Amino acid sequence: MNPEGVEHTPNDTTEDEQGAVVMKAIRQRQSAKGPYYQDRQVSAEAMNQIIGAARWAPTPHNMQNFEIIVIDDRDTLNKIGELKSPLTEDYVRENLQQMSFSEEELLQKKVGLLGVNLPQTLRDPARIDEAVHGEGRGLGDMIKNGPTLLLVLYDTRKRAPASAGDFLGILGLGCVMENMWLAASALGVGVQILSVFIGGDVEKKVKEILKVPDYMAIAFGARLGYPMPRPQKYLRVRRDPEQIVHHNLY
Repeated sequence: MNPEGVEHTPNDTTEDEQGAVVMKAIRQRQSAKGPYYQDRQVSAEAMNQIIGAARWAPTPHNMQNFEIIVIDDRDTLNKIGELKSPLTEDYVRENLQQMSFSEEELLQKKVGLLGVNLPQTLRDPARIDEAVHGEGRGLGDMIKNGPTLLLVLYDTRKRAPASAGDFLGILGLGCVMENMWLAASALGVGVQILSVFIGGDVEKKVKEILKVPDYMAIAFGARLGYPMPRPQKYLRVRRDPEQIVHHNLY
């Protein structure tokens, strides 16, 4: 038994084979934004593996600065779904900057998202006021047909040592997210990360529904389930290595 309490057993696979498995999981991970099968719950075994992946995520000073709420009760999901999330001008403007409006544009930029399926108010700079002053997005639209919602919380009373703004603690929460996402992807479970729960009136109301203490904040939400087939291929892009790597000097 090693110091971390994990037994290591001999493995017949080579390093190249193990690396290929890891890279396949990384490349196949994607945001499953479409509808999920509502009547197909994530199995207890799969959920245990996803939570287990979160437990073993690296965190600064082994703080383990997170807790997770698993929400699969339909009445509770419906209550959360009734909430509205207003759009801010900053969000709409900065969202526009990340958008491409053709596959050719996205393939050229190699960063950002394809915005052809967004509502017109989020695609037209001349309609920003209309988007901001509308009634806002309903959370029900975001969690529709999702059988399970995870909320990852952190204790605002704690921080990584000498970390201004708890930057290191936030990095740890990002590792928790990635571990869960990769584990879910390997199990065939779809994941969509939702930032709408962070801060503001939405976070306050969700915490009231779930009886979360004031000192606990929501780091992010994650919608989990089994995705329905996409009507069209999801275009994914990444920058080339030579665009991001510098050797010895910038």
